[in-house]
Amino acid sequence: MKRLTYRTAGVDIRRGDALADFARQVARKRRDPNVVAGVGGFGALYRVPVRSGHPPPLLVSGTDSVGTKLKIAFLTGRHDTVGIDCVAMCANDVACSGAQPLFFLDYIGISRLTLPVGRALVRGVEAGCALAGCSLVGGETAELPGLYRAGEYDLVGFCVGAVAEREMVDGSTARPGDLVIGVGSAGLHSNGFSLVNALLLERHRMRLEARVPELGCTLAEELLRPTRIYVKAIRALMGTVTIRALGHITGSGLPGKAPRQLPRGLGLRLTAGSWPVPPIFSLIERTGRIARSEMYSTFNMGLGLTVVVRRTDGEVALKALLDAGERACVVGEVVSGRRFALVE
Repeated sequence: MKRLTYRTAGVDIRRGDALADFARQVARKRRDPNVVAGVGGFGALYRVPVRSGHPPPLLVSGTDSVGTKLKIAFLTGRHDTVGIDCVAMCANDVACSGAQPLFFLDYIGISRLTLPVGRALVRGVEAGCALAGCSLVGGETAELPGLYRAGEYDLVGFCVGAVAEREMVDGSTARPGDLVIGVGSAGLHSNGFSLVNALLLERHRMRLEARVPELGCTLAEELLRPTRIYVKAIRALMGTVTIRALGHITGSGLPGKAPRQLPRGLGLRLTAGSWPVPPIFSLIERTGRIARSEMYSTFNMGLGLTVVVRRTDGEVALKALLDAGERACVVGEVVSGRRFALVE
């Protein structure tokens, strides 16, 4: 009988070490002066930036995963974009408090590590960190044969940011009559894929490599389009107007996320048709005969971020977002009473 080893049981430590070496090289590109010790130790060390004469900032943390969007990466063999999604899901949440993301760590749990896949994932994470303006300080890769199916993995992120207490955005200053500005999404982002996969790939057996005329690209290209990272746009906006509330539109869609920061007794009334909705949403709705209410409570429907500002700041806020490279428009207002309403 052959002697059993960790390697024959499915875990190759040498592959993990090789990926760690690669991640260390990549992380150096995303290392700011406050990183005391990053990839390679048992824990990353980061010096919290404190301005002389000012109280220490609040630390804001967030964690999330890419979710079942990863199945598209498995089926296509394309793993270079989901790292951006992983950063976006965490960094956008952190930025909704008004914080600047400082550093990011990732976790990859995988059935069997292959270096091409591992490197593609790390490159995607690095690209996401560049878009979010934060340092990549570490991560963990675990080969877990028997826990994941062959060729599959999970990708999870963790982000920490900082905000001065007087600059914190928490919705407490929102008032009825404030404007709601919607900032365009790139498409599905990273939510609703359990429904998308069940509908388009399993029930209707649409081919990922097939070009879909109404999308202007292949189905795979559309589904793997990375989540937009709004950190720099939020920072630009904070330097221009006072933001009263922010909403990162992810799971539970606009009804669940857009009014999330608002205090009890206030809600949002959005006007349907006041913003462009990417064609992937109409494709899903039509193909699955999905109720409009289900669409709005599952997907972002074309808005990845909502911003609440004073009515008098609307024009300036719109210009700041457009100058930051975002697609933005006024989509509604803050109202008393009902938490969320969509009017025609």
